Amino acid sequence: MPLVIGVDPGLASTGWGVIRERAGRLSCVDYGVIRTPAEIPTGERLQRIHDEISACLATHAPEAAGVENLYFTKNITSAIPVAQARGVILLALSQHGIITGEFTPQVIKQSVVGTGQADKEQVMQMIRVVLGMSTPPQPDHAADALAAAVTMLHSGQIPR
Repeated sequence: MPLVIGVDPGLASTGWGVIRERAGRLSCVDYGVIRTPAEIPTGERLQRIHDEISACLATHAPEAAGVENLYFTKNITSAIPVAQARGVILLALSQHGIITGEFTPQVIKQSVVGTGQADKEQVMQMIRVVLGMSTPPQPDHAADALAAAVTMLHSGQIPR
């Protein structure tokens, strides 16, 4: 019964979600968002993300992680803070010895919704259905993180 964490990295808002597979059924264990205020220095924001992800890993002890890969189309400067957040997240996962898969947003959407062009609402609704939740997870960063966890579980990268 694998326990998997998914992470949707961002400097201002990092989504995370933990899922479990038991007897072929998926369920949501926990999820949330790490928020860092823009008025504090970047180093402190990154430290907070690292510390909170590390605490989540210690609490839930997942055996694997799915992390959304960096994706940008127009503005490379907006990608830099996301890359920095991804770096501290990947460090925390490595420090806890967690098997990690990295997936593009299109691969995650394809895995959960069936099309790489799905919108946020479609992802949220499908995560609700796939994980047997009564309401879609909010905010969308948490839903994206749960989707990354589902993608990791379906990827075949977790030893059974």
